[in-house]
Amino acid sequence: MFIINNECEKNANNKLKSLRMSLIFFLPPIQKINSEITRRAGVDLYVLRLDLMHPLVNGNKWFKLKYNLLEAKQKNFTRLLTFGGAYSNHIYATAAAGNLFGFRTIGLIRGEERLPLNPTLSFAVQQGMQLVYLNREMYRQRNTAALEEYLQQHFGEVFIIPEGGSNLNGVRGCTEIIADMMAFDHICVACGTATTLAGIALSLHEGQRAIAFPVLKNGAFLAQEIENLLTNYLASGLPSPYSSPASWELVCDYYFGGYAKVNDELLLFSQQFKEEHDVPLDYVYTAKMFYGVMDLLKQGFFRKGNSLLLVHTGGLQGNIGVEERYLRG
Repeated sequence: MFIINNECEKNANNKLKSLRMSLIFFLPPIQKINSEITRRAGVDLYVLRLDLMHPLVNGNKWFKLKYNLLEAKQKNFTRLLTFGGAYSNHIYATAAAGNLFGFRTIGLIRGEERLPLNPTLSFAVQQGMQLVYLNREMYRQRNTAALEEYLQQHFGEVFIIPEGGSNLNGVRGCTEIIADMMAFDHICVACGTATTLAGIALSLHEGQRAIAFPVLKNGAFLAQEIENLLTNYLASGLPSPYSSPASWELVCDYYFGGYAKVNDELLLFSQQFKEEHDVPLDYVYTAKMFYGVMDLLKQGFFRKGNSLLLVHTGGLQGNIGVEERYLRG
Protein backbone atom coordinates (compact mmCIF):
# COMPACT_ATOMS: atom_id res chain seq x y z
CA MET A 1 0.00 0.00 0.00
CA PHE A 2 1.02 3.62 -0.33
CA ILE A 3 0.22 6.47 2.00
CA ILE A 4 -0.62 9.97 0.89
CA ASN A 5 -0.29 12.34 3.83
CA ASN A 6 1.38 15.57 4.82
CA GLU A 7 4.77 13.87 5.36
CA CYS A 8 5.12 12.29 1.94
CA GLU A 9 3.37 14.86 -0.24
CA LYS A 10 6.58 16.66 -1.25
CA ASN A 11 8.23 13.47 -2.42
CA ALA A 12 5.18 11.99 -4.14
CA ASN A 13 3.91 15.10 -5.89
CA ASN A 14 4.76 18.74 -5.19
CA LYS A 15 1.21 19.77 -5.91
CA LEU A 16 -0.14 17.61 -3.11
CA LYS A 17 1.31 19.88 -0.44
CA SER A 18 -1.81 22.06 -0.40
CA LEU A 19 -4.20 19.16 0.10
CA ARG A 20 -4.41 17.12 3.29
CA MET A 21 -4.65 13.55 2.10
CA SER A 22 -4.41 11.59 5.31
CA LEU A 23 -6.01 8.51 3.79
CA ILE A 24 -4.39 5.18 3.23
CA PHE A 25 -4.89 3.87 -0.29
CA PHE A 26 -3.94 0.34 -1.15
CA LEU A 27 -2.02 -0.29 -4.33
CA PRO A 28 -4.54 -2.08 -6.54
CA PRO A 29 -3.60 -5.74 -6.95
CA ILE A 30 -3.38 -7.39 -10.35
CA GLN A 31 -5.23 -10.68 -10.33
CA LYS A 32 -4.78 -13.40 -12.94
CA ILE A 33 -7.88 -15.07 -14.33
CA ASN A 34 -7.48 -18.74 -15.12
CA SER A 35 -10.31 -20.34 -17.06
CA GLU A 36 -10.98 -22.79 -19.83
CA ILE A 37 -11.84 -19.84 -22.09
CA THR A 38 -8.43 -18.19 -21.64
CA ARG A 39 -6.63 -21.51 -22.08
CA ARG A 40 -8.40 -22.23 -25.35
CA ALA A 41 -7.75 -18.69 -26.57
CA GLY A 42 -4.08 -18.97 -25.63
CA VAL A 43 -3.99 -15.62 -23.84
CA ASP A 44 -3.06 -14.41 -20.38
CA LEU A 45 -5.86 -12.47 -18.70
CA TYR A 46 -5.43 -10.18 -15.69
CA VAL A 47 -7.63 -7.77 -13.74
CA LEU A 48 -6.46 -4.49 -12.24
CA ARG A 49 -8.54 -4.30 -9.06
CA LEU A 50 -9.10 -0.56 -8.65
CA ASP A 51 -12.17 -1.51 -6.62
CA LEU A 52 -9.86 -2.52 -3.76
CA MET A 53 -7.98 0.80 -3.40
CA HIS A 54 -10.25 2.18 -0.70
CA PRO A 55 -13.68 1.19 0.68
CA LEU A 56 -15.39 4.46 -0.30
CA VAL A 57 -13.30 6.39 -2.84
CA ASN A 58 -12.00 3.86 -5.31
CA GLY A 59 -11.97 2.81 -8.93
CA ASN A 60 -11.57 5.28 -11.73
CA LYS A 61 -13.71 7.71 -9.70
CA TRP A 62 -10.75 8.52 -7.44
CA PHE A 63 -8.45 9.18 -10.39
CA LYS A 64 -11.02 11.50 -11.99
CA LEU A 65 -11.54 13.39 -8.73
CA LYS A 66 -7.90 13.70 -7.65
CA TYR A 67 -6.78 16.75 -9.63
CA ASN A 68 -10.18 18.40 -9.34
CA LEU A 69 -9.77 18.27 -5.56
CA LEU A 70 -6.23 19.60 -5.83
CA GLU A 71 -7.30 22.54 -7.98
CA ALA A 72 -10.20 23.32 -5.65
CA LYS A 73 -7.86 23.33 -2.64
CA GLN A 74 -5.21 25.40 -4.41
CA LYS A 75 -7.86 28.00 -5.31
CA ASN A 76 -9.12 28.04 -1.72
CA PHE A 77 -12.59 26.68 -2.46
CA THR A 78 -14.33 25.05 0.48
CA ARG A 79 -17.34 23.72 -1.42
CA LEU A 80 -17.67 21.33 -4.34
CA LEU A 81 -20.69 21.11 -6.62
CA THR A 82 -21.28 18.30 -9.06
CA PHE A 83 -23.95 16.43 -11.01
CA GLY A 84 -25.28 12.90 -11.24
CA GLY A 85 -28.22 10.54 -11.40
CA ALA A 86 -29.92 8.99 -8.41
CA TYR A 87 -27.61 5.94 -8.44
CA SER A 88 -24.44 7.74 -9.54
CA ASN A 89 -21.06 6.31 -8.56
CA HIS A 90 -19.66 9.81 -9.06
CA ILE A 91 -22.09 11.34 -6.57
CA TYR A 92 -21.22 8.60 -4.08
CA ALA A 93 -17.46 9.09 -4.50
CA THR A 94 -17.61 12.90 -4.46
CA ALA A 95 -19.64 12.92 -1.26
CA ALA A 96 -17.15 10.57 0.40
CA ALA A 97 -14.08 12.41 -0.89
CA GLY A 98 -15.49 15.76 0.16
CA ASN A 99 -16.08 14.49 3.67
CA LEU A 100 -12.63 12.91 3.89
CA PHE A 101 -10.72 15.91 2.55
CA GLY A 102 -12.63 18.68 4.30
CA PHE A 103 -14.92 20.01 1.55
CA ARG A 104 -18.63 20.69 1.79
CA THR A 105 -20.42 19.10 -1.15
CA ILE A 106 -23.53 19.82 -3.19
CA GLY A 107 -25.00 17.21 -5.52
CA LEU A 108 -27.35 18.28 -8.30
CA ILE A 109 -29.46 15.21 -8.93
CA ARG A 110 -31.30 14.50 -12.17
CA GLY A 111 -35.06 14.15 -11.68
CA GLU A 112 -37.44 14.56 -8.77
CA GLU A 113 -36.84 13.68 -5.15
CA ARG A 114 -38.10 10.25 -4.17
CA LEU A 115 -38.42 9.22 -0.56
CA PRO A 116 -37.15 7.21 1.12
CA LEU A 117 -33.77 7.91 -0.43
CA ASN A 118 -32.10 5.04 -2.25
CA PRO A 119 -28.84 3.65 -0.77
CA THR A 120 -26.61 5.84 -2.98
CA LEU A 121 -28.27 9.13 -2.07
CA SER A 122 -28.73 8.10 1.55
CA PHE A 123 -24.98 7.50 1.77
CA ALA A 124 -24.27 10.87 0.12
CA VAL A 125 -26.40 12.65 2.74
CA GLN A 126 -24.65 10.75 5.53
CA GLN A 127 -21.36 12.07 4.15
CA GLY A 128 -22.69 15.62 4.41
CA MET A 129 -23.73 16.22 0.82
CA GLN A 130 -26.57 18.66 0.19
CA LEU A 131 -28.89 17.25 -2.47
CA VAL A 132 -30.62 19.56 -4.95
CA TYR A 133 -32.93 18.14 -7.60
CA LEU A 134 -33.07 19.42 -11.16
CA ASN A 135 -35.77 18.64 -13.67
CA ARG A 136 -34.48 16.84 -16.74
CA GLU A 137 -34.73 19.89 -19.00
CA MET A 138 -32.52 21.96 -16.71
CA TYR A 139 -30.20 19.01 -16.11
CA ARG A 140 -29.51 18.79 -19.85
CA GLN A 141 -28.03 22.30 -19.61
CA ARG A 142 -25.47 21.22 -16.98
CA ASN A 143 -22.48 21.91 -19.25
CA THR A 144 -23.60 25.34 -20.43
CA ALA A 145 -22.14 28.67 -19.36
CA ALA A 146 -25.63 29.95 -18.58
CA LEU A 147 -26.30 27.26 -15.99
CA GLU A 148 -22.82 27.63 -14.51
CA GLU A 149 -23.43 31.35 -14.04
CA TYR A 150 -26.81 30.61 -12.45
CA LEU A 151 -25.24 28.09 -10.07
CA GLN A 152 -22.52 30.54 -9.03
CA GLN A 153 -25.15 33.18 -8.32
CA HIS A 154 -27.38 30.76 -6.42
CA PHE A 155 -24.76 28.85 -4.41
CA GLY A 156 -21.95 31.41 -4.23
CA GLU A 157 -18.30 30.38 -4.43
CA VAL A 158 -18.34 26.72 -5.42
CA PHE A 159 -15.88 24.61 -7.38
CA ILE A 160 -17.88 22.89 -10.12
CA ILE A 161 -16.89 19.36 -11.12
CA PRO A 162 -18.70 18.09 -14.24
CA GLU A 163 -20.77 14.92 -14.21
CA GLY A 164 -18.53 11.90 -13.82
CA GLY A 165 -15.44 14.07 -13.32
CA SER A 166 -15.28 14.32 -17.10
CA ASN A 167 -12.85 17.18 -17.69
CA LEU A 168 -9.13 17.62 -18.30
CA ASN A 169 -8.39 17.19 -14.60
CA GLY A 170 -10.18 13.87 -14.86
CA VAL A 171 -8.14 12.85 -17.89
CA ARG A 172 -4.95 13.81 -16.08
CA GLY A 173 -5.81 11.59 -13.15
CA CYS A 174 -6.61 8.69 -15.45
CA THR A 175 -3.15 8.89 -17.05
CA GLU A 176 -1.93 7.47 -13.72
CA ILE A 177 -4.11 4.34 -13.73
CA ILE A 178 -1.79 2.10 -15.77
CA ALA A 179 1.53 3.60 -14.61
CA ASP A 180 4.15 1.87 -16.78
CA MET A 181 2.52 -1.54 -16.97
CA MET A 182 4.39 -2.61 -20.08
CA ALA A 183 3.69 -6.33 -19.81
CA PHE A 184 0.21 -6.09 -21.38
CA ASP A 185 -0.65 -5.94 -25.07
CA HIS A 186 -4.22 -4.76 -24.57
CA ILE A 187 -5.83 -2.67 -21.82
CA CYS A 188 -9.60 -3.11 -21.66
CA VAL A 189 -11.97 -0.74 -19.89
CA ALA A 190 -15.68 0.02 -19.76
CA CYS A 191 -16.58 3.38 -21.30
CA GLY A 192 -19.22 5.89 -20.22
CA THR A 193 -17.91 9.44 -20.68
CA ALA A 194 -14.62 8.42 -22.37
CA THR A 195 -12.50 10.23 -19.76
CA THR A 196 -10.88 7.06 -18.44
CA LEU A 197 -10.13 5.70 -21.90
CA ALA A 198 -8.54 9.02 -22.93
CA GLY A 199 -6.28 9.03 -19.88
CA ILE A 200 -5.24 5.42 -20.43
CA ALA A 201 -4.53 6.00 -24.13
CA LEU A 202 -2.23 8.88 -23.18
CA SER A 203 -0.24 6.68 -20.81
CA LEU A 204 0.41 3.53 -22.85
CA HIS A 205 3.69 2.57 -24.46
CA GLU A 206 4.21 2.04 -28.15
CA GLY A 207 2.72 -1.28 -29.20
CA GLN A 208 0.09 -1.34 -26.48
CA ARG A 209 -3.57 -0.85 -27.38
CA ALA A 210 -6.55 0.41 -25.40
CA ILE A 211 -9.94 -1.20 -26.01
CA ALA A 212 -13.06 0.49 -24.65
CA PHE A 213 -16.48 -1.10 -24.26
CA PRO A 214 -19.23 1.57 -24.30
CA VAL A 215 -22.05 0.82 -21.89
CA LEU A 216 -24.47 3.08 -23.73
CA LYS A 217 -26.61 2.23 -26.73
CA ASN A 218 -25.13 3.49 -30.00
CA GLY A 219 -21.84 4.13 -28.24
CA ALA A 220 -19.90 4.79 -31.45
CA PHE A 221 -20.49 8.52 -30.92
CA LEU A 222 -17.91 8.34 -28.12
CA ALA A 223 -15.14 8.14 -30.71
CA GLN A 224 -15.49 11.86 -31.34
CA GLU A 225 -15.65 12.57 -27.60
CA ILE A 226 -12.40 10.67 -27.15
CA GLU A 227 -10.70 12.54 -29.98
CA ASN A 228 -11.83 15.85 -28.52
CA LEU A 229 -10.55 14.96 -25.04
CA LEU A 230 -7.19 13.82 -26.41
CA THR A 231 -6.77 16.90 -28.61
CA ASN A 232 -7.76 19.33 -25.87
CA TYR A 233 -5.58 17.63 -23.29
CA LEU A 234 -2.47 17.64 -25.45
CA ALA A 235 -3.08 21.30 -26.30
CA SER A 236 -3.62 22.26 -22.65
CA GLY A 237 -0.03 21.98 -21.51
CA LEU A 238 -0.97 19.62 -18.70
CA PRO A 239 1.54 16.85 -17.96
CA SER A 240 1.38 13.92 -20.36
CA PRO A 241 3.55 10.79 -20.32
CA TYR A 242 3.83 10.89 -24.12
CA SER A 243 3.37 13.41 -26.90
CA SER A 244 0.70 11.34 -28.63
CA PRO A 245 -1.86 8.75 -27.51
CA ALA A 246 -1.55 5.03 -28.08
CA SER A 247 -3.88 3.31 -30.51
CA TRP A 248 -7.38 2.64 -29.23
CA GLU A 249 -10.69 1.25 -30.43
CA LEU A 250 -14.31 0.98 -29.37
CA VAL A 251 -16.21 -2.30 -29.18
CA CYS A 252 -19.87 -1.30 -29.16
CA ASP A 253 -21.66 -4.66 -29.11
CA TYR A 254 -22.03 -5.29 -25.38
CA TYR A 255 -24.26 -2.55 -23.99
CA PHE A 256 -27.12 -4.91 -23.04
CA GLY A 257 -29.92 -2.54 -23.98
CA GLY A 258 -28.35 0.69 -22.83
CA TYR A 259 -26.98 2.56 -19.85
CA ALA A 260 -27.75 0.90 -16.50
CA LYS A 261 -29.86 -1.77 -18.21
CA VAL A 262 -29.34 -5.43 -17.45
CA ASN A 263 -30.91 -8.77 -18.31
CA ASP A 264 -30.86 -12.32 -16.98
CA GLU A 265 -27.83 -13.22 -19.08
CA LEU A 266 -25.69 -10.41 -17.66
CA LEU A 267 -26.80 -11.09 -14.10
CA LEU A 268 -25.99 -14.79 -14.46
CA PHE A 269 -22.59 -14.04 -15.99
CA SER A 270 -21.74 -11.67 -13.12
CA GLN A 271 -22.78 -14.20 -10.51
CA GLN A 272 -20.78 -17.02 -12.12
CA PHE A 273 -17.69 -14.84 -12.61
CA LYS A 274 -17.71 -13.89 -8.96
CA GLU A 275 -18.12 -17.51 -7.87
CA GLU A 276 -15.36 -18.79 -10.15
CA HIS A 277 -12.79 -16.00 -9.78
CA ASP A 278 -13.75 -14.10 -6.61
CA VAL A 279 -14.13 -10.87 -8.57
CA PRO A 280 -17.42 -9.00 -8.00
CA LEU A 281 -18.56 -6.95 -11.00
CA ASP A 282 -20.79 -3.92 -11.20
CA TYR A 283 -23.65 -4.33 -13.64
CA VAL A 284 -23.49 -0.86 -15.18
CA TYR A 285 -19.85 -0.91 -16.31
CA THR A 286 -17.45 -3.75 -15.57
CA ALA A 287 -19.87 -6.65 -16.03
CA LYS A 288 -20.57 -5.58 -19.60
CA MET A 289 -16.88 -5.14 -20.38
CA PHE A 290 -15.90 -8.45 -18.80
CA TYR A 291 -18.70 -10.23 -20.66
CA GLY A 292 -17.52 -8.65 -23.91
CA VAL A 293 -13.90 -9.67 -23.38
CA MET A 294 -14.80 -13.27 -22.56
CA ASP A 295 -17.05 -13.45 -25.61
CA LEU A 296 -14.32 -12.04 -27.87
CA LEU A 297 -11.89 -14.61 -26.47
CA LYS A 298 -14.28 -17.36 -27.57
CA GLN A 299 -14.37 -15.82 -31.05
CA GLY A 300 -10.58 -15.70 -31.39
CA PHE A 301 -10.52 -11.90 -31.46
CA PHE A 302 -7.15 -11.76 -29.69
CA ARG A 303 -3.95 -13.37 -30.90
CA LYS A 304 -2.53 -16.36 -29.11
CA GLY A 305 0.18 -15.25 -26.74
CA ASN A 306 -1.46 -11.86 -26.10
CA SER A 307 -1.63 -10.52 -22.57
CA LEU A 308 -4.75 -8.59 -21.55
CA LEU A 309 -5.36 -6.31 -18.58
CA LEU A 310 -8.98 -5.60 -17.65
CA VAL A 311 -9.46 -2.46 -15.55
CA HIS A 312 -12.00 -2.96 -12.77
CA THR A 313 -13.34 0.55 -12.30
CA GLY A 314 -15.24 -0.05 -9.07
CA GLY A 315 -18.85 1.09 -8.85
CA LEU A 316 -20.02 -1.90 -6.82
CA GLN A 317 -22.18 0.33 -4.62
CA GLY A 318 -24.59 0.74 -7.52
CA ASN A 319 -25.46 -2.94 -7.70
CA ILE A 320 -28.06 -2.64 -4.96
CA GLY A 321 -29.98 -0.05 -6.93
CA VAL A 322 -29.75 -1.99 -10.19
CA GLU A 323 -30.99 -5.17 -8.50
CA GLU A 324 -33.87 -3.30 -6.86
CA ARG A 325 -34.98 -1.77 -10.15
CA TYR A 326 -34.50 -5.00 -12.08
CA LEU A 327 -36.49 -7.09 -9.65
CA ARG A 328 -39.17 -4.42 -9.34
CA GLY A 329 -39.42 -4.26 -13.13
